[in-house]
Amino acid sequence: MDKKDYYKILGIEKSASKEEVKKSFRKLAHKYHPDKVGGDEAKFKEINEAYSVLSDDKKRSEYDTYGHVFNGAGGASSGQGFEGFGQGAGFQDFDLGDIFSEFFGGGRQNSSSKMKRGRDISIDIEIPFTEAIFGTERKILLNKVSVCSECKGTGAKDGTKMETCSTCNGQGKLHETRQSFLGTVSTVRECAMCYGTGKIPKEKCKKCGGLGVVKGQSEIKIKIPNGIRDGEMIRMSGAGEAVSHGISGDLYAKIHVKPHSLFKREEDNLVMDLNIKLTDAILGANYDIEALDGKIINLKIPAGVSVGETLRIKDKGVPVNGRTGDLMVRLQIKIPLKMSKKAKKLVEELREEGV
Repeated sequence: MDKKDYYKILGIEKSASKEEVKKSFRKLAHKYHPDKVGGDEAKFKEINEAYSVLSDDKKRSEYDTYGHVFNGAGGASSGQGFEGFGQGAGFQDFDLGDIFSEFFGGGRQNSSSKMKRGRDISIDIEIPFTEAIFGTERKILLNKVSVCSECKGTGAKDGTKMETCSTCNGQGKLHETRQSFLGTVSTVRECAMCYGTGKIPKEKCKKCGGLGVVKGQSEIKIKIPNGIRDGEMIRMSGAGEAVSHGISGDLYAKIHVKPHSLFKREEDNLVMDLNIKLTDAILGANYDIEALDGKIINLKIPAGVSVGETLRIKDKGVPVNGRTGDLMVRLQIKIPLKMSKKAKKLVEELREEGV
């Protein structure tokens, strides 16, 4: 009988490491497993035979030297079928549960399986610039599935007794078995009647019909912190969609900040433009300006300022993380388009003096 090329069967080079052998076997086992649509039992047995030899150092050495294995694991291995599959030589360091779990509905599923989780909800909220700087609170109405306010999610009528679930006999899970060419395959799934608790109420909650959740309008308060930026997201844990006997999803609120007619934000500072007269720029003056918080500030303009020069007013900016930024006032000098003869003459005199 012709020698089988185990390296060719696994699609690897003769110099392949044990890790490469294992990786190739894992990939091909997924592809050709007979319980999978498009699987091939004959091909799968051939892959198993190749792996049982090449994953064992002694057998691999004999195979490379003589073309067969003296303990009969070569051609004879295909005759042993799959009794004890995964327990023979070559499989002692390999977790087949990782490979076959997808074929058997999560073969290693158990009572500690992941709890069901409700859907997340995303919304958009637009707020004025001032509220973004100083913080605010919004109340919104959402039409969503929420935890039943009557039974607090238990699904039981208030005061009713809990009794053992007859479907799973109080186990909270159901064991199912089926036959495959591997033998008897066992799977475990959560009981749909008691949601894995093993108990069901003698009387169900009338409001939710025992589901523990109801759909309707819910009012949610969203606290928007001071200093929030345009496009930032607020996450409210558990404020999303509820699910029967599981945990609620989260609510994500994306904040959109409307621009202000006078103020802009730069990092933690507020920036505004202030138009001043030419004579005030030359001689200096005092201007009353209104800060974002509505308070009036008397700003002193020093003599001889230039166009675009910035004056700083401390602690009148954005309050963030226990500190407050500054208000930056950029000076814009208004050049008069029309002047009286007297004013024009005075300006000409200034020019003659080299001003």
